[in-house]
Amino acid sequence: MIPILLADTLKEITYFVAAASAQSFTAAAQAMGITKSAMGKSIRGLEEKLGTPLFHRTTRKLSLTTEGEAYLTSCISALEILNAAELSLRAKLTEPCGTVRIDMPAAFGRSLMMPILLGMTERYPHLRLTITFNDKVIDPLDAGFDLAIRFGAMNNNPDLVARKLNEQHLILCASPAYLARYGVPQTLEDLHQHRCIMAWRGGAPLNWLIKGADDRDIRFNPSPFHQISDGDAMIDACIAGAGIVQFPELLLRSFIADGKLTPVLPELAPAPTELNVIWPRSRHLLPGVRFIVDELLRLSGQNSFG
Repeated sequence: MIPILLADTLKEITYFVAAASAQSFTAAAQAMGITKSAMGKSIRGLEEKLGTPLFHRTTRKLSLTTEGEAYLTSCISALEILNAAELSLRAKLTEPCGTVRIDMPAAFGRSLMMPILLGMTERYPHLRLTITFNDKVIDPLDAGFDLAIRFGAMNNNPDLVARKLNEQHLILCASPAYLARYGVPQTLEDLHQHRCIMAWRGGAPLNWLIKGADDRDIRFNPSPFHQISDGDAMIDACIAGAGIVQFPELLLRSFIADGKLTPVLPELAPAPTELNVIWPRSRHLLPGVRFIVDELLRLSGQNSFG
């Protein structure tokens, strides 16, 4: 059975989002062109329907309750879907539109993905982006995104849909100045004596993936000399001579070509790791999101991410 959303409920939701955004019934009422009392009556009616208060009310401050925060997230998502549907119909379904929230690793996102995505918005002016950069492991229960770009296999996560864009080759690199000062590591064991720059994730360093003695990939945990949470900063530190990093070769290629970085221990390079575009399984793909997915898959077929 298709759920029916009454017009009054939709109006109440719109007023609720306005009040939550403005953190003021007075300011929200002015923005919506209604009286403050009408705004308050609408919010109270919505709270009665839901059976829970949505706001903490004091004489000085209006703030959301825990239930109100959760409801606001759902309401904003629903209104965005309705807005995107309207824009799509107005464009006669010929142009991607709406806001697409994309989360991606910092270094990869800034250097490679940003120009590609901005090129899409140049072609389709009704397509808007909200982009965040982080390298955290995705938590599907706290996924505030439409799409995410991530390195590594998704391991059949039931809460996520993943489409592989290509495979990335991980390499170890250091600056010529670092190698001249501390020497070139010759074996895996030598790395324990070197300054390793490790990614900092979730309160702990992220280990490296290395080809082991039996040609099987293993997790390698050198003692981290520096621990950095941002990919760009890790690369900058490596170029400055601070130590050795492991990154996808794609992100270091230009620095190697310029002589700023030198690969080390290439024989320890592991099997390629996946680059995926992912999204929450429960989320319906809006036209703008579907367009970006299709474009990324098309570009991957042209080896644009290799």
